[in-house]
Amino acid sequence: MRKRQYDEDDVRVRPGKGSRPRTRIRPAHSEAVEGFVVAVDRGRYTCLVGRDEVALPSSGGGGRRGRDAEPVLVVAMKARELGRKGIVVGDRVALVGDVSGQPDTLARIVRVEERTSMLRRSADDNDEVERPVVANAHQLVIVTALADPPPRPRMIDRLLVAAFDADIESLLCLTKSDLAPADELVAFYAPLGVPYLVVSKGGPLDELRERLTGRISVLVGHSGVGKSTLVNALVPNAGRAVSHVNAVTGRGRHTSTSAVALRLPEGGWIIDTPGVRSFGLGHVAVENVLVAFPDLNEAAVACPKGCTHLGDDCALDRFVAEGHADPARLESLRRLLTSREGSDDD
Repeated sequence: MRKRQYDEDDVRVRPGKGSRPRTRIRPAHSEAVEGFVVAVDRGRYTCLVGRDEVALPSSGGGGRRGRDAEPVLVVAMKARELGRKGIVVGDRVALVGDVSGQPDTLARIVRVEERTSMLRRSADDNDEVERPVVANAHQLVIVTALADPPPRPRMIDRLLVAAFDADIESLLCLTKSDLAPADELVAFYAPLGVPYLVVSKGGPLDELRERLTGRISVLVGHSGVGKSTLVNALVPNAGRAVSHVNAVTGRGRHTSTSAVALRLPEGGWIIDTPGVRSFGLGHVAVENVLVAFPDLNEAAVACPKGCTHLGDDCALDRFVAEGHADPARLESLRRLLTSREGSDDD
């Protein structure tokens, strides 16, 4: 065999460190268009691009508003320059590249605009690492069934704590009222002043629609409580899968596998999330829960340093005993603080 002759084309020389100095200057992407993330699937982000005043409030990010034509769905990937910064459903983002929305096209997310709110959870109560769930939501709709499966007040408490921590409003949506009355559960949460509504299978949803219109709302609850059924009734052609509750375990089966934002015909968005069986609150500080109790928060300054507001030395006991606040409010506060620890399943 003839011996191969090498020339300079066969030589690969790695450039030295000084041949191409790095720069901290990043492109401004002034021509980027704004998008609204409606779904996330294995590193691909489905974004709505176009005219949408509810989903794309003014953020001051400098991106273009998109186009005057009808909104289109664009599939995008995260730009390398964003690093490990997470992107979740509800985020407002800036996109460059092919934003036509045509099949087999791919845009690039180059910026995540400032968030107005962030619903978070942790893996468990011993984990202080925050895991984003939904961004920029105005309202957390806690969906719970009155029967089949039975209500789990401890889970409701934990979701209320998460809403207080995220500084978003809460709405208690009680389903399956045709199977059990709502009076007892409503009375249990009356001291907290949480707004609620009761719905039944096949019943009217006018009040729920009114509370959702013009807002971004996220639906959270156990599997089998009827979230997907509500979504299918509120959004025509949503096609969310529904399932039945296991007669042995009393638990529902996960039918929604990922969060997805759906536009309401009346205006606004609902974000349907997979059914949850736990909601870790290891990242939530006691002070963030106290803020939701202004009638008790000011009195907490008299508590000893490091007070958990659960012990005998808490100044809140004296404050309530003197008649400055309703004892039921203190009981509710401590119930929520207790819900930050241990299992959230009844």
